[in-house]
Amino acid sequence: MKAMTKLLFISALASSASLAFAFEPTEQVTVTPLLKTQESWDGKPIVYPGGRAEVTVVQVEIAPGGETGWHLHPVPSFGMVLEGEMTVHLKSGETLSLKAGDPAVETVNVMHNGRNTGTVPVKLLVFYAGNTEEALTVREE
Repeated sequence: MKAMTKLLFISALASSASLAFAFEPTEQVTVTPLLKTQESWDGKPIVYPGGRAEVTVVQVEIAPGGETGWHLHPVPSFGMVLEGEMTVHLKSGETLSLKAGDPAVETVNVMHNGRNTGTVPVKLLVFYAGNTEEALTVREE
């Protein structure tokens, strides 16, 4: 899956030439596409939830050797590793390794566990495209 995920990111970047940007690049403004996809990293289509839209942005920090614990997100979420390195595991055995600068589209309604595999804290910036009626994260019972 690791090679397939990297291929997805590369193809997303390659298709970025046709992107329409909120702003046009100038001498003073640089626009660098990082990711464009219609699927989460496990290959499932992104579907936005109904209800009253609510966007939430959080910064998550995981200590070296720390884990998030098994959980799922019932709404689409997108993030970027700001610092450190980590591996996300699915119960199916699939994994995704991420390092500083890597963007990712999280799985939806799929149990997963993120683990800091480096020697410094992992800092993630995560954006949730949810609604006012649903939790952003559900822990495994």
